[in-house]
Amino acid sequence: MPLTILVADDDPGIRLSVSDYLEFAGYSVITAENGEHGLKMVDQYQPHLVVTDVTMPQMDGYEFVRQVRRKPAFRLLPVIFLTARTNTEERIRGYQLGCDAYLPKPFELDELGAVVRNLLERSQLMETEWRLRLQSVEPAPESPERTHTLPRLNLDLTIREQEVLAELVEGRSNGQIGDRLHLSPRTVEKHVSSLLRKTETNNRAELVRFAMEHGLVESRF
Repeated sequence: MPLTILVADDDPGIRLSVSDYLEFAGYSVITAENGEHGLKMVDQYQPHLVVTDVTMPQMDGYEFVRQVRRKPAFRLLPVIFLTARTNTEERIRGYQLGCDAYLPKPFELDELGAVVRNLLERSQLMETEWRLRLQSVEPAPESPERTHTLPRLNLDLTIREQEVLAELVEGRSNGQIGDRLHLSPRTVEKHVSSLLRKTETNNRAELVRFAMEHGLVESRF
């Protein structure tokens, strides 16, 4: 079955051109005219990637992505922002919310297609590795039930690192973590760097997935 992409934009011309292009490329495409409608589509269709405008009525792209990231199943869902807002502050805000790519309008469809392919290939690779790891975990001979999680690891995490990791899993930015734990963003970044080193992961997405796979944090949902 083709991978599903959600395109959220209040401009019907952009929705049509992007969806036609992606469908021609072999994807299954669903569309929404604002973030509120997009949230319903995410729950209903569980897309593999989201392409969304920032400026939309009823619920803008920032709030849309923030709401999506609150759902445990979609914390690592690839997100591409399309927007005419190109200043640094707007881009930083988008990345802090967890977007994976930021394309300014007007944009080339071929560039969008390349970004989509790259993000989906990475996402599918991570999912495949996750499934292979689960399949490789055999239950202990004396255990009557089959386990579905990888064994916990002793990584010698400090209490503060555990607190920062728990906040990362919740999808919070450095600034938000600092506010909640009363730390400076620089101190938070040092803890994140230490976590990446101890878990031998390359970025925050891999770190969050690693933590969830190995039961390093307790789910709050």
